[in-house]
Amino acid sequence: MPFRLCNAPATFERLMETVLRGLTSEACLVYLDDIIIVGRTFQEHLNNIRKVFQRLQNANLKLSPKKCRFFRKEVSYLGHIISADGVTTDPEKTKAVVYWPRPETVHDLRSFFGLCTYYRRFVRNFSAIARPLHKLTEARSSFNWTEECEKSFNSLKQALITSPILTYPRIDKEFILDTDASNEVIGAVLSQKIGNEECVIAYFSKSLGKPGRNYCVTRKELLAIVSQPFD
Repeated sequence: MPFRLCNAPATFERLMETVLRGLTSEACLVYLDDIIIVGRTFQEHLNNIRKVFQRLQNANLKLSPKKCRFFRKEVSYLGHIISADGVTTDPEKTKAVVYWPRPETVHDLRSFFGLCTYYRRFVRNFSAIARPLHKLTEARSSFNWTEECEKSFNSLKQALITSPILTYPRIDKEFILDTDASNEVIGAVLSQKIGNEECVIAYFSKSLGKPGRNYCVTRKELLAIVSQPFD
């Protein structure tokens, strides 16, 4: 497979998914040439490493030892820090937000949104916080930076650099889904009670279109349930 062809990443991803087919997310995750192998115990982790290595060997794929890290309790993966406690944002990725200058154009604002949206499941009421900024990117809207926009901009930055650790879902515990709705956005929080603490698994929020804004509050909250992308 030649490098630099536009379809090379998709081709390679398809190859890796074929090679590791049958291994569940409880054993490994793969994105292009980044593979993360997990396990609840040391022995389970070791067995999963053997399984992945055997698949790669059978496919005649080789690893670079200097790029491999073994038996880590915490790893950085695709802009996230993954540990036994859960998943959080990678400070190395989000620290750029702290020094992000105030957007001067729609293009600047969309660049900021690109980073924020990637981590939106870590931010409660993301759509409500970002609504004033989102309006500036809508068609036929003039780029008029107001105090409300400045507050929204700073609130998003603060939310990203103080985002919580999202816990892993446990099938042996009951799930709790809280929903909320306003005139313009809907939101939800998926969590579980572990011990005496209610632990968040993910946040969801979405701006409403014109038809959705005409719904009553009950229907809006029902819409939050069927719209959420928790998986």
